[in-house]
Formats: sequence, structure tokens, C-alpha cells
Amino acid sequence: MTPTVKKFRIRRSDVARSLARQRANGPLTTEPSKTERAEAVADDAPTPGSAAVTTPEQPLEPLKKPKTPKPSSDAKSAAPKPKSPPKSKQTPNFKKPAAAASNTGGNSTGGTTDADILAEGLTGRQLRIARRVALRHGLKPETDIDAVRMLRAQGIDPFTRESILDLVAEKKKANLPATVPSSDVPSPQVQSEADIAREVQKIQSEIAQRRKRRIALLTARLSAFVFVPTLLAGIYYFLIATPMFATHSQFIIQQADGQGGGAAAGLGGMFGAGGAGTTQDAVTVQSYLTSREAMLRLDEDLGFKAHFSAPSIDYFQRLPQDASNEDAYALYTEKVKIGFDPTEGIVRMEVIATTPEDSEAFATALLSYAEEQVDNLTQRLREDQMSGARASYEEAEAKVEEAQQRVLDLQESRGVLSADLEASTQMQQIATFELQLANEQLRLQEIMQNPRPNASRVALREGNIQRLEGIIEELRGEMTEGADGQASLARVSGELVIAQADLETRQVMLSQSLQQLESARIEANRQVRYLSLGVRPIAPDEASYPRALENTFLAFLIFAGIYLMVSLTVSVLREQVSG
Repeated sequence: MTPTVKKFRIRRSDVARSLARQRANGPLTTEPSKTERAEAVADDAPTPGSAAVTTPEQPLEPLKKPKTPKPSSDAKSAAPKPKSPPKSKQTPNFKKPAAAASNTGGNSTGGTTDADILAEGLTGRQLRIARRVALRHGLKPETDIDAVRMLRAQGIDPFTRESILDLVAEKKKANLPATVPSSDVPSPQVQSEADIAREVQKIQSEIAQRRKRRIALLTARLSAFVFVPTLLAGIYYFLIATPMFATHSQFIIQQADGQGGGAAAGLGGMFGAGGAGTTQDAVTVQSYLTSREAMLRLDEDLGFKAHFSAPSIDYFQRLPQDASNEDAYALYTEKVKIGFDPTEGIVRMEVIATTPEDSEAFATALLSYAEEQVDNLTQRLREDQMSGARASYEEAEAKVEEAQQRVLDLQESRGVLSADLEASTQMQQIATFELQLANEQLRLQEIMQNPRPNASRVALREGNIQRLEGIIEELRGEMTEGADGQASLARVSGELVIAQADLETRQVMLSQSLQQLESARIEANRQVRYLSLGVRPIAPDEASYPRALENTFLAFLIFAGIYLMVSLTVSVLREQVSG
């Protein structure tokens, strides 16, 4: 949008009055030159320092007066050339024409007469500003020219930057809120190259000092939290720490080879000592060796607490004299290190002590404890298996003895060694007597065939026949019916058969029990675990701990990591709080 040009008017009475005074003093050139008009237009334009004055103005039209003779060339040559304003001050660029420069002679206040002031070719805007400045300083000029003259008489230049800004501020003071003066406003003066170089050098020196101060603070923090603790740790590990000797040993838990054949034996041989059973046993032994029970047993046998409570040990590794079992167990877990490799089935043990001899003694004692523990792992299982088989065998054996005694009792009580033998004997006797009976009957029949048989002979034969029949009946009665309250041969034979059958059954059961007992013994032998030493404990000749260099470097990494984490945390918190 094109700004509206405002026109201002100069009172003709003031101009006429000024011209009358000028005529009394001498000729006056009222027609301004082209250069003066251009400079007047430039003076009317707003300057960077006076942003409040934004209304452009047209230069005043010169008054039409009769031409007067121009000043001589001598006067023009005598007038000095105008001087350019100094560049060091950022003041409004109010340019003066050559005539004004000749009247002022280079003085910033210009002339003191109305003609001199009019000769300067001041614009209407400049005259109004001069009058407002005069009113501001308590002066009472009648015209704008009087205002300029009065101000210059008091040594005040109404056309300076400060005067114009004061007027603008006073004009807008009623419409603007009160402001607080700030001390951070940059200087309006334009600095020279030397000043700029000096300021840059000063800033660079401040930055360098600030950098040095930050580096010094960082170095101090690193020294306090990283370097000094690392140095103390190194001094302890290299000079103070008591040397410790470590004894290494390795053992494996093996299982007895199975006595049976077939697929089971092949599968067992395939897995060998690395089976699930031995793995569980190895883990159990490892747990036992790192338990409080093993520590207490080692203390009772070899004095574990007394060894690590010796005054020759440094403060950080020494166990107090009145240490509890928990403190001793914590030290025990540090000095006895046991690891198990499930892929190879090897248990590795490292025992640390202050002397090589004690280290070897502790390792040997722990190995004996481990061997006892291995033996006790399957002892109950083996005892249960053997006890059941043994009880069954003993019971079968007792039953066999019982059946045998019963057979003996029957034979003794019945007087029969063997029922079959007695029956066969009885049958043989009956058969013999029956044969004799048949012979006697044949002879009797032969005698009776005679017409006159012999009576004595007939009576003899008949008597023999009767006796034989009686004997046969008696023998048959003994086989089926007992005589004189005794059991019959059939009964005795039945009892003997039953007793002998029972004896045979008990004998078979005894044989089976014996086989079960043998199988249980084989299974118990297969369940036996053996602790086989792969590496025997040998006393070392050099100290293994402390590892001074490694521990010092590890301490440095730990302290540096802690410092870095704390620094990052503090930085994040500070950023959150400030944000």
C-alpha cells in the first residue's frame, strides 16, 4: 500500500518577517539550487535511527520573490567546502548546503541570525522539530527560526539523533506502557576494526579460559572418581594383598559296567559315565562340596576358620577371630570353586589357601568327602534291593526245611521209609501167598480125585489152604486198614506223597529266590558309583592370586563405568529440570 504524502505549511508571516530582516542585512538568494532541493528531499526522508517518524514529506516550494543579485565569485571561492559528518557516530544524516557550511565555518550549531538560518535551507519538518525541541526545553520562541536561534544560543543542536528520539518517545509515551530500562542494549556506536579484533580476541580468550576451566573440572572429577580409586586398588593388589595359592583337581563319577548283555548293555556302554544318572550324581556332589556341611566338616578336620584368621593375612582377606558360620561360609564360597562340565562329565575343583601345603590338604579332604558322598548316594537303593532278595531267599529256605522235617516226621512216625516201597513189598507178599494157595488147592483136588482119598492128607491140604487165605486177608487188610490202631499203608503213602510234593515245591521256590538274590546282587553292583580322579591335587610353588594387573584394569573399568552412568543420569535430570 502506497503511503499517503502529507503536506505541511509554513506560516507566511514568519517567512515574511525573516525576509524583512534579511533585506536589512543584505541580499538573499531565495531560489534554491537543484543540489539544495535534493539534499532537502534526503533530509525529509526517514532515517534508520528515527523509526517513529515514518511520514515522508515534500520539500517546501520556494517563495516567488524578485531576483536579487547573486553573490560574487569571490565570496563563493572564499566559502570553505562542507565537511562530511564523522562515521563514528550513528546520527541522522542531516546534510547542510554549501552556504550553511560557509556561515557556520564547520561549527555544528550553525549561524545565529535569521538570515544565516534561512540560508541553511532547512526544511519545514526540521523547523517544526526545532520548535518542539525548544518548547521541550522550556523556551518560548515566536517562530520556528527563533526556536533554532534560541537552541543554538544555548548550545543545543535540535537536529541530533537524541533530540529527535526524545521527541518521538515523548509523543508516544502517553500511548505506550511503561518500560523498564535494560542494560543489555547494544551500543549504537560503530566500532572500528581494531576494536572488533580486540573484542574477538577477548571472546576467544574467554572461550579458551572456559575450556581450560571445564577441562580442569573434568580432570578433577575423573581423578576423584576414577584415577585415584584405581591407583588405590593397584597399590593394594601390587603391594598389600596377601598372596594366595590355588590347588587344582579334576574328578569324574563313573558307574559300574552292567553284567547283562543285549541291547541294555549296549545302550549303557554307549552312554557310559556321561548318562543321566551320573550327571545327577555329579551335580549332587558339587552341591554338597559347596554346602555349609562341607565347610563345617573341613573346619572340624583341618581348621578352616583358624587358617584364614591368621594375623599374616591382610585386612580385606582376613576372617575375624569371632567370625560366625555365615561369614566363614561366605569366605568358603570364595576360596573353594567347583564347576561341572555336563558335556564331558568332569567336575573341576579349585581350592585357595595362604600356603601351598594347606591348599593341598584342603583339596584332599574335600575329595574324600566327595567320595563318601558318592558311596552314600546309591547305598540305600542297593541295600533295599539286596534286603528284599535276601529276605525272600531266607523265607524259601525256611519253608524247604519245614517240608523236609515233615517228611522225616512221617517216615519216623509211620515206620515207612517209602510208601511205594512198602506197597510193592506188601503186594509181592500177597502174590506169593496166593501162589502157594493155588498150589495147595491143586494138590487138594488131586487127592480128592482118588476114589478113596487119604483123610490125613486131605486135612493137611485143607489146613494149608485156610492158613494161606488168612495170611492173604491179613496182608490186604494192612494195606487198606490199619492194624492195632496204626495207620494203613495207603494213608501213610498219601501223607508221604503230599509231604514230598510240598518239599519239592519249596525246593523250586528256594531255587527261584536264589536266582533273585543273585540278580539283585548284580543290579546293586551296577548301581555302584566310583569317584575317579583325573587330576590329583598337587601343591603349587607360585602364588596364583591376586592377579594384580587384571584386577587393577577391572577396577578402572568399573569406576569409569560408574562415573559415566552417574554423569549421564545427572545430565539427563538437569536437562529435564531446565526444560
